[in-house]
Amino acid sequence: MNHRRGGRRYGDSAAQGRHWRERAGDAPPPRDFHRALAEGAFPTVIAEIKRASPSKGPLRPDLDPAQLARAYEAGGAAALSILTEEEHFRGSLDDLVAGRAACSLPVLRKDFLLEPWEVYEARAHGADAVLLIAAALEIQKLGEMQSLAHQLGMAALVEVHDEKELAEVLTVEPRIVGINNRNLKTFEVDLQTTTRLVAALPKGVLSVSESGFTAPADLAGFKNSVDAFLIGESLVTSQDSESALRRLKNC
Repeated sequence: MNHRRGGRRYGDSAAQGRHWRERAGDAPPPRDFHRALAEGAFPTVIAEIKRASPSKGPLRPDLDPAQLARAYEAGGAAALSILTEEEHFRGSLDDLVAGRAACSLPVLRKDFLLEPWEVYEARAHGADAVLLIAAALEIQKLGEMQSLAHQLGMAALVEVHDEKELAEVLTVEPRIVGINNRNLKTFEVDLQTTTRLVAALPKGVLSVSESGFTAPADLAGFKNSVDAFLIGESLVTSQDSESALRRLKNC
């Protein structure tokens, strides 16, 4: 997996860490992402704000993150996922700040995070949770970044795509595991990925199924096995995202 943010400045990681650690201390208190998923009524939805995707290109060029955040909250979302990756998804940290300020929902920073200082950076911009992708991180680094997120009062959504990745991430005892139904090489979606992997999760670990949900029937099949669903494209591209979310939740 070789995704990277276009134009992202890395430089001295130690210096970045000091800078964003100080800024994180000034951020508003984190909202409880884990609790929002654990206590949400089925189907619990993490609604996503994203401008584009690698497979489909631009999704909604006129996207207003604040307006969409309000629509999602009104439509019954339990939390938000906001893309901050620039090159492939056309996102930004400004989108995260704007979306969070417009609602009362906890917000996940969705990006290809590779270094601990990016967790501080996420918190400094108001993120309540971060995405940690098993395919992009060595397990030791992933564990360190998860621990840091927890120390900052944030949640970490640890994403896996197959049995091998799941077995590895379970060694760092994640609290929330995201199962991505999309094959990152072919971009094909298979909901059976969730069916296979969720059965291997230990009791007490929250499960989030990601990608491929476009109709209420898609969600209904996981009523007794999945804690939450991360849904993006079908909502973003709708003419009325609030109503689209309400329809999806009516299952």
